[in-house]
Amino acid sequence: MTRVSLYHLTSYRFDRPVQIHPHSIRLRPAPHTRAHVHSYSLKVNPEHFLNWQQDPAGNFLARMVFPEKSWELRIQVDMVVELRTVNPFDFFLEPEANRFPFAYPEELLDDLAIYRAANVQEPELDQWVEQIRKEVIKPDISTVDILVEINQFVANRVGYVIRMEPGIQSCQTTIQSGKGSCRDSSFLLMHLLRKLGLASRFCSGYLIQLKADELPRKGPAGPDQDFTDLHAWAEVYLPGAGWIGLDPTSGLLTGEGHIPLFSAAEPSRAAPVSGATDPCQSTLHFEMKVERLQEAPRTTKPYRDGLFEGFRKIVPVIDRKLNQLDMRLTMGGEPTFVSDDDFDGPEWNFQAMAPDGDKKKRDYAERLRSRLVHNLALPSPLFIAGQGKWYPGEPLPRWAYFAHWRLDGQPMSLLYADSLERSRATGQDARDLLEKLCQRLKLDPAFLQPLHEDPLELLRSEAALPENAKKLKDLDSFHGLERNRVLQLLEEDLSSPRAYVLPLAYEPESQRWSSSVWKTRRSQLFLHPGDSPAGLRLPLGSLGDGFRSVYLEDPTELTAHLPDPEHLLKVHKGYSLKDDRKRDPLRVALVVEERNEKLHIFLPPPSSVFSHLSLIAHLESCLKDMAVEYVWEGHPPPMHPGLSHLSITPDPGVLEVNLQPSETLEESARITQVLYRSAKEEGLTTQKFMIDGRPAATGGGNHITLGARSTLESPFLRFPSLLPSLIVYWQKHPALSYLFSGLFIGPTSQAPRIDEARIDTLYDLELALKKLYSYEGDCPPYMIDRLLRHHLTDLTGNTHRAEFCIDKLYDPGSLGGRRGLLEMRAFEMPPHWKMSAVQQALIGAILCLMRKHPPEPKLVRWGLDLRDRFMIPHYIQQDLQEVLDDLKSIDLDFSMELFEPFFEFRFPVYGEVHYPGIRIELRMGLEPWNVLGEEAHTGGTSRAVDSATERMQISVEGDPAERYELACNGQRVPLKKVSPDKRVAGVRYKAWNPASTMHPHIKPHNPLVFSLFDTYNERYVTGCTYHVAHPGGRSYDTLPVNALEAESRRINRFQAGDFGSSSAPAPAGISNPEFPCTLDLRLAAELPEQLSDS
Repeated sequence: MTRVSLYHLTSYRFDRPVQIHPHSIRLRPAPHTRAHVHSYSLKVNPEHFLNWQQDPAGNFLARMVFPEKSWELRIQVDMVVELRTVNPFDFFLEPEANRFPFAYPEELLDDLAIYRAANVQEPELDQWVEQIRKEVIKPDISTVDILVEINQFVANRVGYVIRMEPGIQSCQTTIQSGKGSCRDSSFLLMHLLRKLGLASRFCSGYLIQLKADELPRKGPAGPDQDFTDLHAWAEVYLPGAGWIGLDPTSGLLTGEGHIPLFSAAEPSRAAPVSGATDPCQSTLHFEMKVERLQEAPRTTKPYRDGLFEGFRKIVPVIDRKLNQLDMRLTMGGEPTFVSDDDFDGPEWNFQAMAPDGDKKKRDYAERLRSRLVHNLALPSPLFIAGQGKWYPGEPLPRWAYFAHWRLDGQPMSLLYADSLERSRATGQDARDLLEKLCQRLKLDPAFLQPLHEDPLELLRSEAALPENAKKLKDLDSFHGLERNRVLQLLEEDLSSPRAYVLPLAYEPESQRWSSSVWKTRRSQLFLHPGDSPAGLRLPLGSLGDGFRSVYLEDPTELTAHLPDPEHLLKVHKGYSLKDDRKRDPLRVALVVEERNEKLHIFLPPPSSVFSHLSLIAHLESCLKDMAVEYVWEGHPPPMHPGLSHLSITPDPGVLEVNLQPSETLEESARITQVLYRSAKEEGLTTQKFMIDGRPAATGGGNHITLGARSTLESPFLRFPSLLPSLIVYWQKHPALSYLFSGLFIGPTSQAPRIDEARIDTLYDLELALKKLYSYEGDCPPYMIDRLLRHHLTDLTGNTHRAEFCIDKLYDPGSLGGRRGLLEMRAFEMPPHWKMSAVQQALIGAILCLMRKHPPEPKLVRWGLDLRDRFMIPHYIQQDLQEVLDDLKSIDLDFSMELFEPFFEFRFPVYGEVHYPGIRIELRMGLEPWNVLGEEAHTGGTSRAVDSATERMQISVEGDPAERYELACNGQRVPLKKVSPDKRVAGVRYKAWNPASTMHPHIKPHNPLVFSLFDTYNERYVTGCTYHVAHPGGRSYDTLPVNALEAESRRINRFQAGDFGSSSAPAPAGISNPEFPCTLDLRLAAELPEQLSDS
């Protein structure tokens, strides 16, 4: 919603005082304008007599009579309008008008006769009509499609020009010249429609165009500044829909920026000003401007000018405080993105990878990684395509794209910026590369062995085919991925090696590389069947039980120092078959295969950072001489304080970016800004909406990771009371859990609060927290994990699905779990990078507060208050204000205005109603969606999420005496006084009836009828209706493509002023002491009869 003021001045200066004859001024918004006009003022000089009139079509016109002569005629219009997004295609058509051509109902023919009069007879116009009939009108084409096509037909053939001459040029002139003003092209379109049998009229009005906050990635950029002007377009009458505006200047249907002033069958009757004066010389002055008065935060501009700039002054203050407290904090994140042109694809909703092989999602990841590296100016990183997680039920492991670089500025990949022209690779190149590597590492080339696809596995697959199957391609029931794999193998020569393997490990004691020969019962090495890289299909199970141990570095013992690139290429001693005879085989190996005409180099699991960097350096030395295309695959380098990295992986419905840690909040904000910009440039976005227009962010979260450059420097390990203080403070302030989270909250969500699962959780957790508070710096690192691990879980005991995840803090049983990291998972993806920066700064500020003033380890027993008060935005905002007040005690002044965008996107306004002195507002609330019990389906056992119930907040302002009561579907809303003139409450209702739900016997509460009851006069005086679905019965098949369409879907479900009967009985009350602030309509037996028709 944007409220703007429009100023329009037209003045005529005469060379002498003249008599001004009666004038008709048509500059008042017409009744069918879609913009909400808050105020309107028409000022005319000189002195005059004014009569407001309406013509037969309902248009307003001011008739003015001027009794005295004057030097000047001055007409000034000032008005304030509210622009709310509308969907120009959201209209109903009668069934008989759905297809073109159609016939108007007989009862409308006389009324529409003047709008169907095709009285322009010009050959050029008739030729265009015939061209439209042949090229545009197709059999059984929909009426809406034909209107769009005709509108664009004119827009594409008539160029827009500003023509100051009075009047309208003929259709013939416009067609021949191929250009015209807005009134010329509208006049032409009007007569084209009439020639085709459609009733149409000419419309003059204002056009308001506001500058976009960001340039679109596709399509025209729009105006470079806010703009308004007098404009003209055509309107066509459709049965059921009424008059629909078509703008032939842009080729679009009219929207909220088109403000109609006057519509008529002929342009001469729609002129903004008409009249005459005595003969004279006159000078015309024309002036128009539009100014923004009020703007709600939006995804492209969440903050007003100046507010965020003021916030940026706080960020270095927080960084200085963190340094003074010796926190040594680093902050990273896991932001997620979705495609901006495919909101309905399964890989952008519920699947991690697309069923068709996920090529598009991989392309997004690769392009985003390259753009990020370029935009962040990372020093010669190493790109690796590795394997991600493998979850039950998924046919293949997820992929992961890494970029690693050194923090000392030295290149990690010497060939990253190599401009050498490289050729396509062959299978022989794979062997040649490993032979060259053996020479460099002083290894016997006999360690190099070929890998083959297993022909016995192929025979088994063929033998499993039905007897009557002629072709493998004809088997529809055969698994798609397996079918394609076998088909590819049938077309290949199985005698040729698929890849080559070199068992390889670095021995730090002798400072040499070692290898081994793999021996199996069969004469050759055969890969496990599959489509994964050969390095993931090695026949390790055929090598026997004994194997050579490879010891990993302990991350807690590492320093930030890394060897120089020259030192990485040194080889002190060789290794031969003789050395390998009495040793067990290695189980780690380097694999090289040709795939898609590139060498895919699968790196083995590294035992140390040195071994990984050294192997890369040696391989790049070999590749530099070979000049073939290659790709790094396999295992990335281990975590090291001298290295940094980012990765991009698929997650259900999103693309997840694991950002490198930043040592300051300023650096973190810069990286976040670059990430958002890079993602947008590659066609990714941070916003997605539900089918009804409610915001849902990406759905993948924006987890924030806190730690330090090295494990033992982590502030959560050096200050044992810091993590307990953070847990206690978060538990005391539910706003921190619910304001920044996603739609899915509650005990079965991805990041439940610690007090949402078991009743006795808080009691047990307090015991652990008190123990940690007793340490004063001498706490063993593992003790924090041991004391908190079994408390920070969801209700199933999953340690990862927790609001505070300590899986990577200091796990004594896992080297990979000793990274000193705390992952805060209850953060959803903000739509704008500035909002993400505010989140990060808030966390940094709270850490400073916890370090200086740790709270007592006493947890609040909120009970059902979490499901009552803290499900609606007022109490969340009230709680957040307490947090901001606490931060002021350490001289960190966060304005509540910084968090208004979070409230606007988390709790969007559904609508509001005004009554003298009263304002009623409806906002979205929160509702936990619980996971239901197991149910058997065709594909197996599953557990559905019960999303049937929703909640909203109702606020009533301006009734300090509490004279009025509010009813919802006949039930009294339990409004609670929160300020002298404001009361709020929540309404819980069943929105729809899914197949699996907790209360299948309860029917959906649709619509919700809100009525304001005057207790003095005992009658209803105003109200509104909220429809859970489209009130016209329109069923959307696709998700909204942007915030504007989502807003229009929300707005059209709200109807102000529709509240049923004014003489209905007083609202009934539902006693619900467990939820005193919430009206739960599920407790009502049935809707009152007097409201059932509303």
